[in-house]
Amino acid sequence: MPHDVYRRSVAGATIDLRALRAANAPIRVVLADDRALLRGGLRVLLEEESDIEVVRGGGDVAAAARHVHSHRPDVLVVDLGSPDQPTIEAIGRLRRRTPETQIVVLASDREAASASALFAAGAVGFVAKEAVSTDLTPAVRAAARGERFVSARVDAAIRSGARLSARDRLTARETQVLRLIAFGHTSVEIAGELQLSPRTVETHRARIHKKLALVSRAELVGYALRRGLLRA
Repeated sequence: MPHDVYRRSVAGATIDLRALRAANAPIRVVLADDRALLRGGLRVLLEEESDIEVVRGGGDVAAAARHVHSHRPDVLVVDLGSPDQPTIEAIGRLRRRTPETQIVVLASDREAASASALFAAGAVGFVAKEAVSTDLTPAVRAAARGERFVSARVDAAIRSGARLSARDRLTARETQVLRLIAFGHTSVEIAGELQLSPRTVETHRARIHKKLALVSRAELVGYALRRGLLRA
């Protein structure tokens, strides 16, 4: 019997001790950022945790690719705002070449618009730089489990951006209906104004609420004000 395999006599099950050791091994992380000061801070933050080990740091995206290929880490942390800014295409290539390495992106919450494209490229974590001290460690742990992590403030920015861009998805008729709703008109009054049936107006109202992810009339009024729909 190999020395690292133990056979349980009662159940007849085989336990591979190497697998157990791997299960208890720390999460191996590569940091990709040219800036030594920031990289050092991230290393200190992560290595305060007993279950995380930073195996390599430094370098641009090309260097990160070499480190990932050499060390096969569980997680790669990259800074979207580094001088040699990693592109979405580069992240996609890294994921295809080393699919066992999960990618966590650090970015300003102002860059939340990039989140969807980054996730599509293969990243699993999006951490706001403004929340690194609280979010990076749980993001790395989630990534090691293959789970998605998004900083709360980034998630809020994504949702806000989706709402603000939703106007572009409203039809011209829906925009008319929204404007009249915001001015306080009832569905019957809107129907008369636009020469529609009240039922059609209600359909438009339901679609507007769904597209904008807004529930109350007050929220619709606030949205219309922000978007300048109530100007003469």
